[in-house]
Amino acid sequence: MPATTPPPDHLRQEVQNVLIGETEIAERVRELAAEIERDYADKDLLMVALLTGTVPFLADLMRHITLPLRLDFMGVSSYGDGTAPGELVFTKDLRLEARNRDVLLVDDILDTGQTLHAVLGKLIDLQPRSLKACVLLEKTSRRQEKVTANYVGFEVPDEFVVGYGLDYAERYRNLPFIGVLKPEVYS
Repeated sequence: MPATTPPPDHLRQEVQNVLIGETEIAERVRELAAEIERDYADKDLLMVALLTGTVPFLADLMRHITLPLRLDFMGVSSYGDGTAPGELVFTKDLRLEARNRDVLLVDDILDTGQTLHAVLGKLIDLQPRSLKACVLLEKTSRRQEKVTANYVGFEVPDEFVVGYGLDYAERYRNLPFIGVLKPEVYS
């Protein structure tokens, strides 16, 4: 994990520090794309992304994958405006057929594992040929479900992280880095 740096001046009241910078993210996304390309060469890849936090990661990841793929989205919500996971609600189902396809699920963060566990279960019911998961961030310290990701960008500490798609109350998604939100902002 790279050393933390102060956030830009205009965010210092809310963001404690930059945990992972733009350069580190870009480099790791390129590496993940290369791993995925190697593993899915000559396969009929269906990439399934979870809305909404995954969008920046997904866009950058896809730019570095040159093999043919199909893309679809699932909507899943568990946080609302708060910080503690609540009831999991599916807000959008797949439009494309997953049966007998190689499916790669893309998500922003693997935290408690409840969301990934539920989504993987739903996808397994669709009978894909293979199913793997790719996450940008992983917090192993908070795991409640026995679930793992096949591709992990970064392991992060048990801090409230925002940026690069991750939010608090729908804010901070547009930050180009992963930062730690100050506790007084979300308390």
